[in-house]
Amino acid sequence: MARRHVTLSEQQDGQVRLSGNLDTETASLLREAIDRLCAPAGEHDDRSPGQRRADALGEVCRLALRTGQLPDNGGDRPQLVVTVSLDELVNGVRAGTLETGRPLTPGAIRRLACDAGVLPAVLGGDSQLLDVGRQRRLFNGPLRRALVLRDGGCAFPGCDRPSRWCDGHHVRHWADGGATALGNAVLLCGHHHRLIHRGDWLVRIAPDSRPEFLPPSCLDPLRAPRRNLYHRRC
Repeated sequence: MARRHVTLSEQQDGQVRLSGNLDTETASLLREAIDRLCAPAGEHDDRSPGQRRADALGEVCRLALRTGQLPDNGGDRPQLVVTVSLDELVNGVRAGTLETGRPLTPGAIRRLACDAGVLPAVLGGDSQLLDVGRQRRLFNGPLRRALVLRDGGCAFPGCDRPSRWCDGHHVRHWADGGATALGNAVLLCGHHHRLIHRGDWLVRIAPDSRPEFLPPSCLDPLRAPRRNLYHRRC
């Protein structure tokens, strides 16, 4: 199909418009890849169908990056590099910068710094490079396996997303000195990872070493802790 194309257009508000035409085969592959990820992620998912499709496309890209099988670019493995000062990372006061020069919000930087394939290039006050992607921030190897065994999948109440679609989240953020350890970790799908970083819901590790979530007061004035029982019964 000669008319097939995909175009990414930078918008003045910092967003990017995606447009194009796909042949039948490619469109079928795309639908197959994002269909399951487009389903609502539990009863608290208030995203529109279009928002769920957009988030699903991002999740597919994250899954592809995790495989480590994408071609190198200039000798480097595919990865995001976000430049941010140490003060901005810790306090979340300003946006960071992608290699393209486009800004990324403080909230997005802190979420990506949890467990994503992102190298946070942290700069001191004189722009001296302090850190490029400390590996101890990542939940990988035996720690990742222990996290999967404990949570089974996304630990947010009511979510059925499997572990392969989830990132490890630091209960006390890595940028704030939180340890990359099982006692400071919880598995979250992309949607619920963003929800937790917005700050309405809180997550903590209970005395029995399992994660539990405190809803916002608008949902429950008592903020009684909730757990995900789905993965434990499967």
